[in-house]
Amino acid sequence: MESFTEKILITGALGQIGTELTNRLVEIHGAENVVASGLDRYQKGLTSAGYYERMDVTNTQLVRQVIKDYEITTVYHLASLLSGTSEKQPVFAWKLNLEPLLHFCEMAKEGLLKKIFWPSSIAVFGKGIPKENVGQDVVLNPTTVYGISKMAGEKWCEYYFDKHGVDVRSIRYPGLISWKTPAGGGTTDYAVEIFYEALEEGKYTSFISENTGMPMLYMDDAIDATLKLMDAPKESLTVRSSYNLGGMSFTPAELSAEIKKEIPGFEIDYKPDFRQAIADSWPASIDDSVAKKDWGLSYNFGISEMTKDMIKNLKVKLNK
Repeated sequence: MESFTEKILITGALGQIGTELTNRLVEIHGAENVVASGLDRYQKGLTSAGYYERMDVTNTQLVRQVIKDYEITTVYHLASLLSGTSEKQPVFAWKLNLEPLLHFCEMAKEGLLKKIFWPSSIAVFGKGIPKENVGQDVVLNPTTVYGISKMAGEKWCEYYFDKHGVDVRSIRYPGLISWKTPAGGGTTDYAVEIFYEALEEGKYTSFISENTGMPMLYMDDAIDATLKLMDAPKESLTVRSSYNLGGMSFTPAELSAEIKKEIPGFEIDYKPDFRQAIADSWPASIDDSVAKKDWGLSYNFGISEMTKDMIKNLKVKLNK
């Protein structure tokens, strides 16, 4: 156990990952030691964190002041523009997805921070990479704005560790599925939308074609993996770019079949849009054996367990 009191800042704390990660960090460290930040105005119940700062992460001066004011030791830097949205705003996506990470690494280099978590993505993979069981050390060749920014971020993480000893840790998240918060503009969002539509309309039109497989992860497992990585001893980590996370792999057709087991009348059709090309550039399955070896990565949810849990919780949420 660390002897100092960990003071945590979460950027993007109101997003899909941030909302649930904030809740878990509050459970572990106490609300008084967790500062959430986002672009929304504060209102009661906005976050479970003890403090909230309305903050644009590209405002370096403000971010630095917040770090000093709260004596922050650890940053979970989640604020970003996701894959689908990044294609529509490439210059802004590059600025938002990369520059704040560099500023956090600089602050850690100066001794203002002890530890940083930054999420990468399966979007770093791309052309010429095998579709199945993609290894930890394959050559990265992204074809999207989001993937390019994540690849660059991974190399900066590695650089700051190698050159300055900055303890920055990262995971390549696959598609994330959660019933608590809506998705935010990603290519794998169909796997969240489909559950809402199944319960509310009994049918869904997928923007990804029926036999396109992509790696996915239930949010509970994503949060567990993030916390496990951040708790791991520094000396046990062999990857300082970003760790592969495989989760489960399935196609829209396979997910639809699972949903039909719970909602027999459910129907699906397919109208692929621009996100199909993004999905085609990504792997269908990931080898995450290095993370399992280095820090004990494990999962509790497969496609069947995830489907049942999503439908059970969304029925309550949507009063169905």
